[in-house]
Amino acid sequence: MARKSLPKRAFRGFAWVFIALVLLFLSMLLLFRFVNPPTSAFMLSYSLANPHKEVQQQWVSFSDISPWMPIAVVASEDQRFPDHWGVDFVAIRKALAEYHAGDGLRGASTITQQTAKNLFLWNGRSFVRKTLEAGLALAVDGVWPKRRILEVYLNIAEFGPGIYGVEAASKAYFGISARQLSANQSARLAAVLPNPKVLSVSSPSPYVRDRVFWIRGQMDQLSGLHYLKDL
Repeated sequence: MARKSLPKRAFRGFAWVFIALVLLFLSMLLLFRFVNPPTSAFMLSYSLANPHKEVQQQWVSFSDISPWMPIAVVASEDQRFPDHWGVDFVAIRKALAEYHAGDGLRGASTITQQTAKNLFLWNGRSFVRKTLEAGLALAVDGVWPKRRILEVYLNIAEFGPGIYGVEAASKAYFGISARQLSANQSARLAAVLPNPKVLSVSSPSPYVRDRVFWIRGQMDQLSGLHYLKDL
């Protein structure tokens, strides 16, 4: 009888731990809707890997960020951001169809997924992490308004080694505050987001320059500043 009860106790213990973790996450999610996160999983990871280097990050409210910056990251990373529920299933189906047609498998990660990943998870391409990322993104989109998602994303996104958030990036690369960013400067920052450890804002490669040109075109096609006016 004792041996038979061990698996039941272990399962029950695992279930309670899982429920506790879910409740903890939901509590943090509700808190961070109103309170700015003091750090992120990615910033903590950088600090642990580089103990003698300081993280550059300064929080700014959405109203203190140039209106060109949100449209630049949406044009670059997630053009259906105002419409999906945190995970863009249309983009995922399209990416899978292209893969089965013989093209390379491209990412279909939304800004909400990237926010959840940067804030709570680790970098990598494992199925487990991607599954957690998608689940967290659905929860984030259900609890936070779109404007808050963009605000948090722009304050924790990595723009270069040890440089997190648009305010620190604006000062490091252009010597100005995020409020003063032009459309072209916003596009330059957005252009490095796919791989900020390799792509450079200060010394843009031909690839980065091409991305800036493409992002500017997409910003215009999305009707510029009017695209996000209802967030």
